[in-house]
Amino acid sequence: MNRRARHDYEILGSYEAGIVLEGSEVKSVLNGEVSLAGGFCRVMDGELWLMDVDIAPYEMSSPPRPDRRRTRKLLMHKREIELLRRRSEERGLTLIPTKVYYRGRRVKVEVSLARALRKYDKRRQIAEKEARREAEKHARR
Repeated sequence: MNRRARHDYEILGSYEAGIVLEGSEVKSVLNGEVSLAGGFCRVMDGELWLMDVDIAPYEMSSPPRPDRRRTRKLLMHKREIELLRRRSEERGLTLIPTKVYYRGRRVKVEVSLARALRKYDKRRQIAEKEARREAEKHARR
């Protein structure tokens, strides 16, 4: 789960994509050794790519091990990729990975279309959150 993304971005929509992994990377994902912080997605030549996501090497695997932050291909239908390409070209919108999970025996990535929050939006969210906590605290008494 990419908690930082929910703090820095307003999530407008989410899509599910498969991911192309090399052998030992699947075990690392199963062990939860994935960091989505700083990761993003990009559409290049009609294909969707996952960039700058850190998947730690599986300790029990034999060499050669894949690079931790290599570019990984995401699998989606062409219509969906084209939709994401058009939407991500709009001003201020970006594609970010928000979750990596298993569905059956397959590894999936939740790709979200997001708009970056400005500083004053973040401050407002924090103030609302604190006000809710205070209200709950007084309601319990």
